[in-house]
Amino acid sequence: MLNVWDGRKSIIVVGGGFSGTLFALAASAAPGFDVVLVERERVAGPGLAYGACDPCHLLNVPVARMEVGLKPTFAQWLAGSGADLSEALAEAGGDLAQAFVPRALFGAYLAARLDDALATSGGRLRRVRGEVMTVLDRPVPSVVLADGRRIEGSHVVLATGNLPPKPPRCRDGGIYDSPLFVPDPWRWEDLPALPADAPILLIGSGLTMVDVALRLAGHGHKGPLYAVSRHGLLPHAHVKGGTFEPFLDPAEASDPVAALRLIRAAVARAAEQGVPWQRVMDAVRPSIALVWSAWPQRARERFLRHGRTYWDIHRHRMAPRLADRLGALAASGQLSVVAGRIAGLERVPGGVAVSVRRRGSARALGLEVARVVNCTGPRSDLAGLAVAPLAGLREAGRVVPDALGLGLETRGAAVLDRYGQASDWLYALGPLTRPAFWEVTAVPEISAQVHRLVEHLSRASLAPHRPDARLIADFVNLGEGI
Repeated sequence: MLNVWDGRKSIIVVGGGFSGTLFALAASAAPGFDVVLVERERVAGPGLAYGACDPCHLLNVPVARMEVGLKPTFAQWLAGSGADLSEALAEAGGDLAQAFVPRALFGAYLAARLDDALATSGGRLRRVRGEVMTVLDRPVPSVVLADGRRIEGSHVVLATGNLPPKPPRCRDGGIYDSPLFVPDPWRWEDLPALPADAPILLIGSGLTMVDVALRLAGHGHKGPLYAVSRHGLLPHAHVKGGTFEPFLDPAEASDPVAALRLIRAAVARAAEQGVPWQRVMDAVRPSIALVWSAWPQRARERFLRHGRTYWDIHRHRMAPRLADRLGALAASGQLSVVAGRIAGLERVPGGVAVSVRRRGSARALGLEVARVVNCTGPRSDLAGLAVAPLAGLREAGRVVPDALGLGLETRGAAVLDRYGQASDWLYALGPLTRPAFWEVTAVPEISAQVHRLVEHLSRASLAPHRPDARLIADFVNLGEGI
C-alpha cells in the first residue's frame, strides 16, 4: 500500500494525459499538496491526443493558444527545442505565436515539464505506472490498481480523457469483430502491412478522419479513401487576421435558435468590418459554458440533434496547411466524401462490401474496401460501458452518467452521486465534465478548469467539504481569461 496521507491535501490523479498531467503539475506546485499521478502508459503527459500522432499531425490551434501557465512557456521551449519549425514559421509569416506546429511537440513539452517537476518536487509529486481498476471512499479515499496496489489520499481526481469511438449501428455482418474493422484509429496495428492501393472506408468526416487520411497519405498510401458521415461536411480551416469582442449574452441566447441568430448577426457585422467569421467563433468561446448551463434539457437535446455537426465544423478547425493537403487529396480523386449513413457491412473475398444510404437519395451506394476505420470521434456515453474505474463508481452510485450521453454529472468539478449530492472528495476534469460545460475538450478550457480546481482546493479546509457557490460560479465561467 502506498499511503500519501500525512496531514496535507493528498490528491490521487487518475489518468496521465493532458488534463491529469496539467492538474498534477499545478497542484504539486501549490503549497500544501502531495500529488500521485497514476498512468498506465510508459510515458505520462502526452496521452493519446499528443502522443499517438505522426509528424504530419499538427495542432488545431496556434502556439499562443496552447500556453497553459507552465514555465518555460511552450513558445520558449519550442524556440530552444531544436525542432524544425521552418514550415510552420513560413506559414505564420515568422510569428511563432501564430504558428501551427506538429502535435507531438506539445506532447514532448508536457512530458518534459512532468519530468522536471518529478525531479525537483522533493517528493510532493510522484508518478505511478499502473491501471486504476477501483476507486473507493472508505476508510479514506483510495484507488486500487490492476496489480493489487492500493494508494490512499484525501481526494481523487478523475482525468481519464477521451474514450475510443463507438461503432455506428448497422448490420455489420461480424465485421466489427474481425481484423477488417479498425475500432480505434489511434491503435491501428496492421497499417504498415496494408497494400498501398487498398481502398479504405473512413466512418466520419471530422478532425479524426482528417488525421487518419493525412496519416495514410504520409505513409505513401495511394488507394481510394471514402469518408462517410451523416452530413458529409468537413471541418473549416483557420484564417489569420482581425479581432472581434465577446458578444454572446446568455440571457439573449436562451435556446439554440436564439444563439444561432446572434452568431449570424455578429458574422454579418464582422464581414462589414473585414473580419473573418472565424474571429466571431473565437469570441463565442468565453460564453459557451454559461450559455450551455442556462439551457433546459430540451434545448440541449435540440442542439445536439440539429446543430452539433455544424457547430463542430466551424468551431474545431484545421491548420491552413492541413486544409491544403486534404484539399489536394480530394482534388486528386483519392479522397471522396459521402453524405449518408452506413446501412450494412458484409464480408466478401478480399475485404468488405459496404452499403451506404446516401443523404437525400433513395438509391444506396455500394463500395468494396479492404478496411473499415472508425473515425467518428471519442465516445462519451458512460451509462452502459464496463470501463474501469468508471463502471464501478457508477454501479456504486458514486457517479452518474448524464441523460444525453456526454459524460458525468458534475457541479463545479465535483461529481454528483445518484442522489444529486456533490462529492466532497471525488472530482473530474476534462471531457468527462462535458454535461455541465459542453466545451471542455480544448486546451484553453481545460487549463482554466484545472487552475480553478487547484485554487478551490487550496482555499478549502482539509476537513471534508461540500462544493460551495463560489466554486460553481468559477467553473461556469471557464472561458474567462482565455
